[in-house]
Amino acid sequence: MTTVYLVRHGETVWNAERKIQGQLDSPLTAEGISQAHWVAKRAKSLGITHLYSSDLGRAVQTASIIAQPLKLEVITDRRWRELNMGILEGRCIDDLSDKENAMRRAPLSGALDARILEGESMQEMANRLHQALNDLKSLPKGSIPLVICHGLALGCLIGTIMGLPAHAPRRIRLRNCSLSRVDYQKSDWLAEGWVVETAGDVSHLNENSRDELL
Repeated sequence: MTTVYLVRHGETVWNAERKIQGQLDSPLTAEGISQAHWVAKRAKSLGITHLYSSDLGRAVQTASIIAQPLKLEVITDRRWRELNMGILEGRCIDDLSDKENAMRRAPLSGALDARILEGESMQEMANRLHQALNDLKSLPKGSIPLVICHGLALGCLIGTIMGLPAHAPRRIRLRNCSLSRVDYQKSDWLAEGWVVETAGDVSHLNENSRDELL
């Protein structure tokens, strides 16, 4: 069995301001930094051997905090990036027109190829995420990697492992610095492949942590 832990990055300035990040970036807030430290404490008990991260700054900043007590190098991989949200990146949700808001929701509308103008579809994102996840199976036996990723990306990855289409309406709530776990299993009673063990665990976080989903 291969075990992979997945963490959404800490709260960012744009999360707090309700701005669309996508593949643009903003730094962690003081709350986001605190969340990352809580994950680091939790991760020390998990036997983590490798630390991977999206190459976007908010994920790398979160990963760097987690890396300190683990004494691990952060390995960045652009395949773990958030959905490319095209022309809406950097915009505040509250300032969008009705047409722009409909465009923002398009990738989760149920249409296979829906995307924000100049962005990518959920299926395109799912393809790169699964490729990156499957590559972790080639790590030495006994390895336990932890990946720092993004909200829409992780929701899509977990959903597709559970058998949902990539463009299905969002049904998984993943808070900043929540912890998820997926296992690659071969057993007599489960089909060989990835299974979801835990999704969105926040038991390690301060109960007052904000629930930002941007």
